[in-house]
Amino acid sequence: MSLSHIALSSGRSIELTELRMSSAYGGMLEGYPCKPINDMAVRRLQRQAELAFPSTPVHLVPPARDYPDRTAGAFGPVEVLPSVACIGAFRSTVVASELAPVLHRSALTVIWFQTGLDVPSGEDADSALRGIRWEELAQDYEL
Repeated sequence: MSLSHIALSSGRSIELTELRMSSAYGGMLEGYPCKPINDMAVRRLQRQAELAFPSTPVHLVPPARDYPDRTAGAFGPVEVLPSVACIGAFRSTVVASELAPVLHRSALTVIWFQTGLDVPSGEDADSALRGIRWEELAQDYEL
């Protein structure tokens, strides 16, 4: 059973089978959000996704970065990511046309950031998420 279905811009329908959400800055004890901190947070999220879903490729949807204050501190200007970091396991029909669709599916683990706690769904999902190039990134597997 899937949590939701997303209509990609390509027309392909993918289903979200697992979703992990966390605060983008949940472990930050001191300092301020800036490029070095954000880059470390993104790398940490990528490692978590790779460890949690070792049998599927992992794709990062590049997060929007907001610069509310151009005043540079010790680590550069304030740079803010959307507040919710997400790791999602997605499934769809096969990519390779020579595989039997009854026996195979395709999978991709996706990392993205969003502003709220809503589960992405349908054509209302964020355009960057809907723009995933599934045919290039996903991997087919046998049931």
